[in-house]
Amino acid sequence: MIKKSYRSASIDSGTSDEDMVEIAGATLDFSMTDDDAPLDRDIAEGYTSYNGNSRMNGAPKMMHFLDEPVPGVGTYEDFNTIDWVREKSRDRDRHREIASRSKESAWALLHSISDAFSGWLIMVKVGLLAGALAGVIDISAHWMTDLKEGFCLTTFWFNKEHCCWSSNETTFKDPNKCPSWKTWSEIILNESSGAFPYILNYFIYVVWALLFSFLAVMLVKSFAPYACGSGIPEIKSILSGFIIRGYLGKWTLLIKTMTLVLAVSSGLSLGKEGPLIHVACCCGNFFCHLFTKYRRNEAKRREVLSAAAAAGVSVAFGAPIGGVLFSLEEVSYYFPLKTLWRSFFAALVAAFTLRSINPFGNSRLVLFYVEFHTPWHLIELIPFILLGIFGGVWGAFFIRTNIAWCRRRKTTKLGKYPVVEVLVVTAITAILAFPNEYTRISTSELISELFNDCGLLDSSQLCDYVNVFNSTNVDILPDRPASTGVYTAMWQLSLALIFKIIITIFTFGMKVPSGLFIPSMAVGAIAGRLLGVGMEQLAYYNSDWSIFKSWCSHGADCITPGLYAMVGAAACLGGVTRMTVSLVVIMFELTGGLEYIVPLMAAAMTSKWVADAIGREGIYDAHIRLNGYPFLEAKEEFSHKTLAMDVMRPQKSGAPLTVLTQDSMTVEDVETIINETTFSGFPVVVSRESQRLLGFCLRRDLVISIENARKKQDGIVSTSTIYFTEHIPPQPSSAPAALKLRSILDLSPFTVTDHTPMEIVVDIFRKLGLRQCLVTHNGRLLGIITKKDVLKHIAQMANQDPDSILFN
Repeated sequence: MIKKSYRSASIDSGTSDEDMVEIAGATLDFSMTDDDAPLDRDIAEGYTSYNGNSRMNGAPKMMHFLDEPVPGVGTYEDFNTIDWVREKSRDRDRHREIASRSKESAWALLHSISDAFSGWLIMVKVGLLAGALAGVIDISAHWMTDLKEGFCLTTFWFNKEHCCWSSNETTFKDPNKCPSWKTWSEIILNESSGAFPYILNYFIYVVWALLFSFLAVMLVKSFAPYACGSGIPEIKSILSGFIIRGYLGKWTLLIKTMTLVLAVSSGLSLGKEGPLIHVACCCGNFFCHLFTKYRRNEAKRREVLSAAAAAGVSVAFGAPIGGVLFSLEEVSYYFPLKTLWRSFFAALVAAFTLRSINPFGNSRLVLFYVEFHTPWHLIELIPFILLGIFGGVWGAFFIRTNIAWCRRRKTTKLGKYPVVEVLVVTAITAILAFPNEYTRISTSELISELFNDCGLLDSSQLCDYVNVFNSTNVDILPDRPASTGVYTAMWQLSLALIFKIIITIFTFGMKVPSGLFIPSMAVGAIAGRLLGVGMEQLAYYNSDWSIFKSWCSHGADCITPGLYAMVGAAACLGGVTRMTVSLVVIMFELTGGLEYIVPLMAAAMTSKWVADAIGREGIYDAHIRLNGYPFLEAKEEFSHKTLAMDVMRPQKSGAPLTVLTQDSMTVEDVETIINETTFSGFPVVVSRESQRLLGFCLRRDLVISIENARKKQDGIVSTSTIYFTEHIPPQPSSAPAALKLRSILDLSPFTVTDHTPMEIVVDIFRKLGLRQCLVTHNGRLLGIITKKDVLKHIAQMANQDPDSILFN
């Protein structure tokens, strides 16, 4: 292979992000960490490694290395990409072996049954743990959010809502009358109104916010750096085959759960829904280590992680079906039919667990569940589409500005001071949020209030209408003229909209757990509620207009502002994430109304079209590209007319390809090549003259095998000849012992000819999950194309910097 330097892609752990070109150093660490691949203990239990022959002829032949398994052979280093074909071949071999043994004894049959059932058992455990953690996070975050304003005197562990439920003096007409709940000014000064109590409450609110955010960022920085952010870009990369050791580990799970509560409680413009997907995937990875079937196979483990992502969305939104569709549409790379069933089952168990905990005390899985009673009318599709346009424009604007800010954070000194950044943003957020009633409350409570369909007993400013009727039906109220409370709320919501739009740009991506679902929904819900109230008042005062006359008579209940808020929330969330089907289903499950699917679909598709017209990437794909993760987006088409020879390395003017020969190289020759190059794999040819391809050998397997042979096999010295052939020819008695390494050789590497269109090559890499592909001409080896080469070529064809895809 050519010795070409991509030093900007090197990483501290000693490996490149995934490609077959660069692994800096051969020092291997076999300590078992949370996400480490199985080594000695798995092999001792009878683990059989992969043989390339099984991919071609389907024979149940297993690999044997030096007549006994070698720890580490067939595993992957950190920041590397798995070989999907090899992993699936391993699993087929394992399954065939178990099936053949099941006929020999009752114990083997029982083992076969338990092996088949293990996947479902993991789903039960993932669902139970994800649901339990989500319940704890919801309850804790709700209590700590209210703690910034006061606490319950009778039972301090109750939040404000639960505290006031126990009071006999609290009524719908006067919900703020709650003797058990005291603000900090009432506790300290025994006063609730006036300038000084207001300033004291203001000060304590900011102090609590700073304390929560400081604890969150310090825990993340000190114990689990991977616990920051939403985690969805990394989850997408991991599910595509990328390995990030520790990202789904036990420490990350523990710290992310704790700091997610702190970050949400601090009042920052972020949500817990995205990080809950990361938490659920950590649960799935944890349980994978309890079952050898999933601990040993990276591809099988990713099937569990796909189902865990569905469980995470299920508990985040109370939407089990939406969770399955989200995993399928947005995060999963490989999603077979059995994973669909298991995802549905995991989402079901998670939702059932959360429902049993009942964190909000209203028998609902989310705080902003709502039901509407008024049907929508065809003419309302126009404002719904306008909300879709707003969502698309805001989504594209947010992605560009947030990526620009995150890039500045990565490339300037700003990134060296994460604690200061978090505290500054928290201070600005708290200082600006407290004076406004709609930014002071938690974002989930804000969305709940915006979604609410005003009833006769609602005391919110948003429901402060002039009652011009004598009806007592609280379910269906006619449109009414707005009173001063509604107009005040409109001004406050307008300021809240501007505040949320700006502050979310600087919040998402900080070194604390931060989800984007809830802030995006809040922006859309505010815009939708403003438009909904405007449409409601327009219809009330102009019921004789032709557009209203046919379906909205004076005094009828025509417009539901809460519905507009829900459609706006879907539009903005769709504009940021580019979700469509799963988004509509999630919003449908939130409302429980089939008749509102068409408005949601119209807004979601409009926002996606508008956002795609401005910029093709969603927020998660943009962050994947910003971080340089080796992710091949399956949704984008490659339409350029380049050939494999244009992308392969070496090019005609480059150095010759570094190869190994099947029977003419000594241990010293191979070790020299390993020490002088940074390639993570080498083609093996019959001879340098013929360049006939025999197979492909990974650097990691080669290093481990030679080191193991030197320790355990007598007579292996630097002058020992290495053979990749099936049989070792007779050796002279004076010759040192030969080393046979055919067992670590992939005998069926994927090859294409030099005239294969890159369109086909890109398709092969996407659909088969390849790490590398060898290029031949008339049977002779010419070069190699790695996944990184494909990514660099796609970036170059899009007039982007090819080095921008390098992992850093």
